[in-house]
Amino acid sequence: MRTTPPTKTEEAGRATPGAFADVTTSASTLRRFLHGLPGVDAVGLEARAASLGTRSIKTTAKAYAIDLAISMIDLTTLEGADTPGKVRALGAKAVHPDPTDRTTPRTAAVCVYPDMVATAKEAVAGSGVKVASVATAFPAGRAALGVKLADVRDAVAAGADEIDMVIDRGAFLAGDYLKVHDEIVAVKEASGSARLKVIFETGELSTYDNIRRASWIGMLAGADFIKTSTGKVGVNATPANTLLMLEAVRDFRAQTGVQVGVKPAGGIRTSKDALKFLVLVNETAGADWLDDHWFRFGASSLLNDLLMQRQKLATGRYSGPDYVTVD
Repeated sequence: MRTTPPTKTEEAGRATPGAFADVTTSASTLRRFLHGLPGVDAVGLEARAASLGTRSIKTTAKAYAIDLAISMIDLTTLEGADTPGKVRALGAKAVHPDPTDRTTPRTAAVCVYPDMVATAKEAVAGSGVKVASVATAFPAGRAALGVKLADVRDAVAAGADEIDMVIDRGAFLAGDYLKVHDEIVAVKEASGSARLKVIFETGELSTYDNIRRASWIGMLAGADFIKTSTGKVGVNATPANTLLMLEAVRDFRAQTGVQVGVKPAGGIRTSKDALKFLVLVNETAGADWLDDHWFRFGASSLLNDLLMQRQKLATGRYSGPDYVTVD
């Protein structure tokens, strides 16, 4: 629910910041930098994430947090069976999540495949809801760079405000970090004025150390957001991997002055889960990230539970699943 425009620092050129300009000049220097990052204490990370998840939230704060979470959702449909009608319905829900209560905040964005961008753009026109498009041969990313860039340009030409790209996990796991970095740079350039979210598919990166390295590659290459997952694999967003990425963006801003957003995606389905993630944000990165410009949830079913909990807080009654639409 951002009320002020981004500062010049926030929207500064997204090339490698000066403090790290030499890091990406060669494969060897980038590897040396990434493998020189502090190792992740997996037990400590998971314990802290679990501890923060036990924080209690008072009723008044809970009402605010639910509205904040709604405003941070990228309402998503990424299915082969998507139709223009389904996308239009999703757009209408993003603009007015609860038609019976117009005080309900809109969602941050709708997220669709590139061929559905124009339909989504029309559905949310004039509302302030952004249109995000997955690209770069989502979700596997197994395509030549030229094909990936064409995918991005098509989405931008159709009106996408944001691009969600997937990294080449094969290149990353093979240790070809510079290839991953340079591909992100190329996609950022092809995205033009659209904000770029870089998806790591953390469930395929095997270790927390790899997630930390991927986070730094994304930030060094100019990502506007770093994102956990596609939602298409068995392990998606978790409190621990999101906490690790929040630490990365916090440290990156401390060293460069450049702020980068975080988007956990996949597996976040309940209000209770969403509020735990907001506590992670506040306690790790700080209040500056408690805004839809810097934090998003990639979700579809999450919105319904938030709406039901919101209605319960307002009326004292729990309406059940028939209160919301089935997307």
